[in-house]
Amino acid sequence: MSTEILVNIAPRELRAALVENGVLQEVFIERPSRKGLVSNLYKGRVSRVLPGMQAAFLDVGLARTGFLHVADIMQPTLAPGDEHLAPRLDAEPDIRALVKEGDELLVQVVKDPLGTKGARLSTHIALPSRFLVYMPRGSKVGVSARIEDEAERVRLREVVSGLARERGEKGGYIVRTAAMGAPLEALHADMVYLDRLWAHLREQVVTAPAGTLVHEDLPLCLRVLRDELGPQVRRVLVDSQVELARMQDFTRSFMPEFADRIELHAGPQPLFDLHGIDEEISRALEQKVPLKSGGYLVIQQTEAMTTVDVNTGGYVGYRNLEETIFRTNLEAAVTIARQLRVRNLGGIIILDFIDMQDEEHRRALIAALQEALSGDRAQTHIANISPLGLVEMTRKRTRESLEHLLCGTCPQCSGRGFVRTAETVCHEIFREIVRQSRQFQSQEVVVLAHQDVVGLLLEEEAPVLAELETQLGRSIRLQAEPLYGIDQYDVVLA
Repeated sequence: MSTEILVNIAPRELRAALVENGVLQEVFIERPSRKGLVSNLYKGRVSRVLPGMQAAFLDVGLARTGFLHVADIMQPTLAPGDEHLAPRLDAEPDIRALVKEGDELLVQVVKDPLGTKGARLSTHIALPSRFLVYMPRGSKVGVSARIEDEAERVRLREVVSGLARERGEKGGYIVRTAAMGAPLEALHADMVYLDRLWAHLREQVVTAPAGTLVHEDLPLCLRVLRDELGPQVRRVLVDSQVELARMQDFTRSFMPEFADRIELHAGPQPLFDLHGIDEEISRALEQKVPLKSGGYLVIQQTEAMTTVDVNTGGYVGYRNLEETIFRTNLEAAVTIARQLRVRNLGGIIILDFIDMQDEEHRRALIAALQEALSGDRAQTHIANISPLGLVEMTRKRTRESLEHLLCGTCPQCSGRGFVRTAETVCHEIFREIVRQSRQFQSQEVVVLAHQDVVGLLLEEEAPVLAELETQLGRSIRLQAEPLYGIDQYDVVLA
């Protein structure tokens, strides 16, 4: 697999794209006004404790208070002999026993603010480096599930555990996927770096006032190198000389074996245009996604969940109906996995594949979907096909989706996704004319509305207007307003 990372630097916006075999897989966008907060550390003050929700709200200096659930609070270590005081494993501790209003805590953002919800917080601190994630308040060594070679998993666990014992360090580690094949020296260097970082943060926390940022994650151009740059990446293209030097310095310091893969794009055509990324981003904002076979997907994102409907469209197949449906569903599964990454959709996702009667085909579809999602960095969970023929799945959501990041609420429909028809507005106007005429005296009624509504009133609804004028004993004058939406109108008595 040939993978490229494209980094586009624009005024007040930084974009990065992960491209596999010429096809966009993920896109990352960072703006000063909508900067991601995941992994940032804050010193927060508890403003409210809600026992009924087993949660607390913390003021961390953001526009909205952050949300801290009891499951995300590190419980104090019990002294030897007091283990009986620990809560049962099947019961959550009372949050009032862990925090109270006014407490100051060091917390980390695990989910960006989404919609009207504040950031999701945790006291389980995790500091990432190139090969490791250090958990100062942990105690175990884990290995990324994406490292499938059992011998390599054992080697990495033993090496990291041995280094931690030698250094006498407290805390736990997660070995990242990038550590596969990494030598002992590189892992030791990461440990030293993370130890120094944690010591520095502890000093800052002591003097920092509540509601301040203690530690900020790397900017996007460096974060994408830390998280994505590996042996499978053929090259990294960046269109800024300044950022090129910055990225090369970072790479030489932390991953020198990949320093020569970072190149400058200096061509006359914009980087994202040359590789069709802007066009892909535009398509990712549309609901309908065409399939090569002639079928198509309809993806609809709501606050509660995301639904994906699969349709055969113009694909008629060549053998029989069941085979046609099966092939369409297989193609849809691969496309859905890619669209979830490109659009960064998370939470509950309902997939409405075309109904299949063959049980073997159903199992093959789930296997194909799992295989397509295997390269997704975000954690996913797939349930079996329900009795209604739906596939329920979840995808971990940590940052805003592409749609929420790039789009806003439609001022015409206020986010409903529809507007009233011109005919419906005409009938509302008739009712409003009668309502106002019965309450107030006037010689004339002036109706201000959209051009399409006025045109309908003058043509198809003209007899109704004439009848109203006779009934109310006053004239009705129509005035088209070019700035009005289709369902906006005013009835004025003159």
